[in-house]
Amino acid sequence: MSLRMIGIVVNTLLTDEDIRDRFAIDPIKTLVDFNVRGVQLTSDEIDVFMRTDTRVWFWNREVLGRQVH
Repeated sequence: MSLRMIGIVVNTLLTDEDIRDRFAIDPIKTLVDFNVRGVQLTSDEIDVFMRTDTRVWFWNREVLGRQVH
């Protein structure tokens, strides 16, 4: 079940621009919001998300932006 929860967070961060922006500004609050919506992560999983360079979640915008121009 935990792998499913991680997948939800990863998918959301990659596809939802508003949540991605909020995560870049305040990752703790964003992860709490996920928890309130029923996405339960372990403390280790939360730690991994907190340590991840937030630029990882913005790669789509950068790649797609270059392809369009």
